[in-house]
Amino acid sequence: MFSYQKRLQYPINIKSKNIEMAKLLVTQYGGSNGELSAALRYLNQRYTMPDDRGKALLTDIGTEELAHVEMISTMIYQLLKDATVEEIKAAGLDPHYAEHKRALYPTDANGVPFTVAYFATTGDPLADLSEDMAAEEKARAVYENLIDLTDDEDIRGPLLWLRQREIVHFARFKELYDMYKKELKK
Repeated sequence: MFSYQKRLQYPINIKSKNIEMAKLLVTQYGGSNGELSAALRYLNQRYTMPDDRGKALLTDIGTEELAHVEMISTMIYQLLKDATVEEIKAAGLDPHYAEHKRALYPTDANGVPFTVAYFATTGDPLADLSEDMAAEEKARAVYENLIDLTDDEDIRGPLLWLRQREIVHFARFKELYDMYKKELKK
């Protein structure tokens, strides 16, 4: 079902460490509106879609969201590369360092750990797709906030690309929602 290519969907090549940005960017890794939440939401909801078109769309987008997790993880790793313990402490990441050293751990920007409560599946295709559209809009908004917080083009480029994918995903979910709204209400 899944095909893994050993390359990112968009190249990540951050040249300057930025611990503060890494601390903020982690929200798109493990936060409520982040990529991990989206991937798990869609990959779980696909099983109760009423037809193969819905199952395929949720599988495709869920799989792509996993690729976005990889991109965000790469960005965080590159932003933290060569950071000293003193710099990590100064950025307020010492609690993370105490538990995980430099390893990635899914949290939001405030350090709140990921929870499955971030996503739902109702078994109702229209309700689930409504949530999916809202999730894509919230992720888009968070990317825009992150873009506002940096002028580093090595960071902005991937964030702009990820933001655009949220817009595409919203449109694809909306198309399916509109189709189901007509078909399922007959």
